[in-house]
Amino acid sequence: MTKKTVPTTLVWASLALALGSSPALADIRIGVAGPMTGALAVYGQQLKNGAEQAVADFNAKGGVNGEQLKLFVGDDQADPKQGVSVANKMAGDGAKFVAGHLNSGVSIAASDVYAENGIVEISPSTTNPSFTERGLKNVFRTCGRDDQQGAVAGAYLAKAFAGKKVAIINDKTTYGRGLAEETRKAMAAGGMKDVLFEAVNGGDKDYGALVSKIKAAQADVVYFGGTHADAGLIIRQMRDQGVMAPLMGGDGINSSELAAIAGTDGIEGTLMTFSPDPRKNSAAAEVVARFRAKQIEPETFTLYTYAAVEVWAAAAAEAKSTDAAKVSAVIRSGKPFATVVGTLTYDAKGDITTPAYVVYRWAKGADGKIDYAEVK
Repeated sequence: MTKKTVPTTLVWASLALALGSSPALADIRIGVAGPMTGALAVYGQQLKNGAEQAVADFNAKGGVNGEQLKLFVGDDQADPKQGVSVANKMAGDGAKFVAGHLNSGVSIAASDVYAENGIVEISPSTTNPSFTERGLKNVFRTCGRDDQQGAVAGAYLAKAFAGKKVAIINDKTTYGRGLAEETRKAMAAGGMKDVLFEAVNGGDKDYGALVSKIKAAQADVVYFGGTHADAGLIIRQMRDQGVMAPLMGGDGINSSELAAIAGTDGIEGTLMTFSPDPRKNSAAAEVVARFRAKQIEPETFTLYTYAAVEVWAAAAAEAKSTDAAKVSAVIRSGKPFATVVGTLTYDAKGDITTPAYVVYRWAKGADGKIDYAEVK
């Protein structure tokens, strides 16, 4: 009589059922990418802080679709080529979503890699219009665009400095050049022409030649398309040469480090455009408190990164999937997303439908500290 044997696979399956076990759910891998080192590391840290807190908060509530989130951090050094390398690394790590990048040129370069690998990209700070104008279905932002920001800056300059001379400078980057051109366009629509339009190399230390041109043009105000590190040096060197014209910039100069670089006296009167401060949004109060309990001030792009994770997580829950096409379709559906920066809805391009920019002025408060406040 032949002895019958039970297949090993059935033995293990029966044992698993008897023990009441079930397959463990894998973590969902997501990423955050930006300049974690270099001159713009202050912003990269903001992106990292925002993503880390969002992941911690979602995991504490059970994750997304019952799975925990695992965060990968990529340092693109504000370089488009490095951004592509980071994007490829994220794809290799199995990321389903990336919050980032900071710089427009880097985000645009990396977006093709994300598209090819089925990864949703939501940037908290990429403002160049072409980011969402290229037809990619996986790209979004939680901020506005340069054609919107430039319109506010240009209109303000045309009104507040009517009859005055304006110099427009940019740092040759996709972001800086684009913002300067949009501001120039809006100024022209308001009847104002610039007396100087100049490009400089971002990262330079000596802007003496530029300041000489500004002085020769007798500019009453200087508009700068670029980031805080260069803006601070330009302000300081203008003051050193006796040029007292205020500088105006965009969201790229919104950093507490600006005052340290420009000097307490030099920065006073500096203007900038940025979204309404999300730290004052009542919906963000609990999250802001959690940051401050960790001695982290959630300035500039911190909460916009947190919101990027919120949008992706809500869309993934709605889609019951992390598949990029399904998640992207939910985001573009017109569904409102409640976030720490307010309720966001998206158009077919991947842009938010209710962007807002306001003008801020840096000034010394009664306590002697320099900070910025909205211009009413």
